[in-house]
Amino acid sequence: RDYIHIIDLAHAHILALDAPTSAFYNLGTGGGSSVREVIESCRKITRQPIPVLEKPRRPGDPPRLIASSEKIKRELGWHPQFQTLDAIVESAWKWHQKFPRGYED
Repeated sequence: RDYIHIIDLAHAHILALDAPTSAFYNLGTGGGSSVREVIESCRKITRQPIPVLEKPRRPGDPPRLIASSEKIKRELGWHPQFQTLDAIVESAWKWHQKFPRGYED
């Protein structure tokens, strides 16, 4: 999968809403990460053990999905601020440490 940060997603939505015409866009960093890579990044950033139960890929699940954001970059000037999986996870971990029970705090 080609994961993006929620801030990058929100920024893309704002740019699209402010655009003079309506269009559809794919969003991504241009690099894919496996679920295993996401888990390893989370373990590295949080320094916490994360138990895993591995299962076979679901039928019909493609082995790789990477989005091309060239259209939104060209038309609206959007670029992801968080370009690596580690940057996304680190930001999420900092948020979680600040709000361990979500916005309930």
